[in-house]
Amino acid sequence: MHIQPYLYFDGRCDEAITFYRQALGAEVLMLMRFGEAPEGNGCTGPMPPADKVMHACLQIGGSQVLVSDGFAAGNPEFKGVSLSLNADDDAHARKLFDALAQDGQVQMPLEESFFATSFGMLTDRFGVGWIIVVAKPESGA
Repeated sequence: MHIQPYLYFDGRCDEAITFYRQALGAEVLMLMRFGEAPEGNGCTGPMPPADKVMHACLQIGGSQVLVSDGFAAGNPEFKGVSLSLNADDDAHARKLFDALAQDGQVQMPLEESFFATSFGMLTDRFGVGWIIVVAKPESGA
């Protein structure tokens, strides 16, 4: 068993996919739009516009992140959760941090800490929280 994050971008999923492809080198493994759903699909209530992302899977490094437009109301909210990226080295951490921070908000600048050679926290332009870390070998973080 493993946990797989599922992020709802509330109508901005295409924009988020483009951003994560550029910032993180994300690869789109699959993408289905609401307009591709079969008739009688079991969904009740109004469907989001046909061009919105119903479900997509992004490969980011060794992990997969699932994404969707959800109900496409236009105001994504990500509260109480952050995604943690373990970078290969400090230079890689800096590259990831700077890319994700573009038009976002830095909560903790990327710098050395007692447990990591690089550690920083930010919220990207969509409101997704990120932790970037390069653990010191002895810390096991």
